[in-house]
Amino acid sequence: MKHSVKNLREAKNLTQSKLAEKSGLSLRTIQRIEAGSALKGFTLKAVAESLETQPEKLIPEVNKDTSIERAKLINLSALSGLVIPFAGIILPLVLTYNTADPKNKTLGKQIVSFQILLICMLSVLMIASPFIQKAFAIQFPLFLIFLIAYLLIKIFVIIRNGVSLNQNHELYISLKYSIL
Repeated sequence: MKHSVKNLREAKNLTQSKLAEKSGLSLRTIQRIEAGSALKGFTLKAVAESLETQPEKLIPEVNKDTSIERAKLINLSALSGLVIPFAGIILPLVLTYNTADPKNKTLGKQIVSFQILLICMLSVLMIASPFIQKAFAIQFPLFLIFLIAYLLIKIFVIIRNGVSLNQNHELYISLKYSIL
């Protein structure tokens, strides 16, 4: 059974200040936790010890019915970069930061981070293409190969992530760490 920090604190007749003092955290941190901020790491352990409970009992249960429609829209909006340069980053970024739901916001940040990585790789390859072309005496404009590869990879990633969001409620292709 999952418990909220506030309910456990009140059941133990502790004020927010007393819990903050007992856990070694600031009063503001306790207030943020009770307002809905996610508990993790040291903070989770400190609060769990102070409330004499297991850390996993303080982590809210992930609701399978959590709507990820916003994440699907953010993923799809990355296609705008095929028409307008950098819109594949700007539009998903705006949608992500105007999202209130933490799960959709996290998914959006992962989507945008991957798009940033793709555009950075393309930029480096586009800059390097004339030098590579000259070094290997290639007559064909090499930047076209890089551009077409980028577009195909971008479309594949967006479609694959869209399918995964529909089936598993998570991204299939994402970075281990968020750039944002």
